Amino acid sequence: MHGPVATESSAATNPFEPTAYLWGISLAAALGGLLFGYDWVVIGGARQFYEAYFHLGSAALVGWANSCALVGCLLGSLIAGRTADRFGRRRVLLAAALLFAISSVLTGWSYSFAAFIAWRILGGVAIGLSSNVSPLYIAEISPAAIRGRLVSLNQFAIVVGILLAQIVNWMIARPVPADLSPAMALQSWNVLYGWRWMFTVLVAPAAAFAALSIVIPESPRWLLARRREAEAASVLTRIGGARYAASEVQSIEDALRSEAAQGDSSWRALLRPGVRKMLLLGMMLAVLQQWTGINILFNYASEIYRSAGYGANDILLNIVITGGINLVFTMLAIVLVDKIGRRRLMIAGCIGIALSHILCAFAYRAGWRGAAVLVLTLSAIACYALTLAPITWVLISEIFPNRVRSQGVSLAVSMLWIASFALTYTFPILYAGIGAAGVFLGYGAICLLGCVMVSVFVPETKGKSLEEIQFGVRTL
Repeated sequence: MHGPVATESSAATNPFEPTAYLWGISLAAALGGLLFGYDWVVIGGARQFYEAYFHLGSAALVGWANSCALVGCLLGSLIAGRTADRFGRRRVLLAAALLFAISSVLTGWSYSFAAFIAWRILGGVAIGLSSNVSPLYIAEISPAAIRGRLVSLNQFAIVVGILLAQIVNWMIARPVPADLSPAMALQSWNVLYGWRWMFTVLVAPAAAFAALSIVIPESPRWLLARRREAEAASVLTRIGGARYAASEVQSIEDALRSEAAQGDSSWRALLRPGVRKMLLLGMMLAVLQQWTGINILFNYASEIYRSAGYGANDILLNIVITGGINLVFTMLAIVLVDKIGRRRLMIAGCIGIALSHILCAFAYRAGWRGAAVLVLTLSAIACYALTLAPITWVLISEIFPNRVRSQGVSLAVSMLWIASFALTYTFPILYAGIGAAGVFLGYGAICLLGCVMVSVFVPETKGKSLEEIQFGVRTL
């Protein structure tokens, strides 16, 4: 059950001449990932200030403020598939860019907690749309031999967005005096205005993404599904040359005819026996990626590092360091994904994250603080950035048939956001109940179970065309 029996490699039968144009439009689409990463993590640095501004005292309110955007992420994911099929990938990316710009400004300048929640949810809708359509678009324009590398650009952009948010938070936040009284803290610049600018900065890259979404081409697979052969051939020629375009058009049209003979392309098609296996696999991968617990290290970094003995100013610096590690290992993942393969990297990642979490739990129980906790959390982030973070998105974008790919990706990513909401909302409650050691031990156990799941169910898709993958995964 390790994967499809490959026919002749797509890279060998479908030659292409990679162009700067291909990399350019992939990077443009990946800007959706940058906005996703920034909007998702900016809250980690802003939260200690807006929580004071809105007087959030209970763990439930803290959890809701940090997780409410995930409600929007789920809504965005649920509508992304049908919307992308009806209006095209490019228009959905443009809509996401506009929502990012609007929500970032209105979130930053909210003066009531209800308004803050509402605009965070709208920003979550933008994340849900972009997290579905950016990797989907890149996968559909990518030649098989470098598809993993190109789809990983989306994760690279997410990581750049995360690091950008962490640096912006660090630069905007003014140093906090150690002897500042609670009353004075409530009137500090950070509490009154600093967190607002942390959110508002996102409008600049959102405007750039909107402009680029207007000029990038539509997905050739979407064009061919709507019988716009000349436009699709033109895009594919610019992507990889005339020989590549002719071969790819033929391959896609053959796959579309085969799928048309099997039934419709509606949501019901996802329940067909072969496709149902792909859907379950995509959902399991999405849940695993979130329940490794790594996003807790970004969204609740202040609690984790404060409990490890760090002060407010050092916490912000540590958060920037985590972003730097995340970026370096994501860059390494882009190099390795099409060489080592998806499956082996996923297994290695589960083991590495599990060991890092278990050792971190031991450090807390043993009373170790400071550098020991920082190093172990950085180790977990490095393993995640190298493996599960990018590879999950690659696999989800690859395994579904052309006619139901957008719906399949939509449901898999929706499950990712449900898992992320559960993770983010429950962390403050679990942290208060069983402590940091218990939480990290639990996440470590989940990673070990994930290693078994990947070993048994995940196929190797390296070097195969999307059409080869869709027929191969059905045989699992």
